[in-house]
Amino acid sequence: MPQERILLGIDPGTTVMGYGVIKQMQQQLTVVQYGVIHLHRYTTQALKLQKIFERVSTLVEDFKPDEMSLEAPFYGKNVQVMLKLGRAQGVAMAAALSRDIPITEYAPRRVKQAVTGHGSASKEQVARMLMSLLQLQAMPDLLDASDALAVAVCHAYQNKQASRESTNWSQFIQANPVRVLAH
Repeated sequence: MPQERILLGIDPGTTVMGYGVIKQMQQQLTVVQYGVIHLHRYTTQALKLQKIFERVSTLVEDFKPDEMSLEAPFYGKNVQVMLKLGRAQGVAMAAALSRDIPITEYAPRRVKQAVTGHGSASKEQVARMLMSLLQLQAMPDLLDASDALAVAVCHAYQNKQASRESTNWSQFIQANPVRVLAH
């Protein structure tokens, strides 16, 4: 019987944080839900982080993802922005880790490469490709949501590749008994 997996993708942000939940059944990917968490109305960084933790915890409880993937913050010129994004990402990770959900990070270029074939694709190109791949009727209003879906799709594609490879020694030995020397 085919194994079904629920994947949660997160596009961290301190003003708007995107999320996307997809279901993977073998090669088939379907959208469960996607959207954004609006944080601009909260006045302090601490309150924003609290809301991120609460909302991601709710997503985890509601959808019970098997794995979570996040877009890693890219290095920019403003160190303060990087620190804020890192905190937002860390709080989202903590919400998943508190429920023993494995987490994987992907660089923005890798996400774009996985979805469009080009690491320098625009957010709009990524969203259009997702519309085709996931049979979405319309482009998301905010591209943070499509970015989060892209992270989840990237993770699904990476896992397809990884499932064909051994990921630890016991799996390698089990898959390749003739390559193991007996002492």
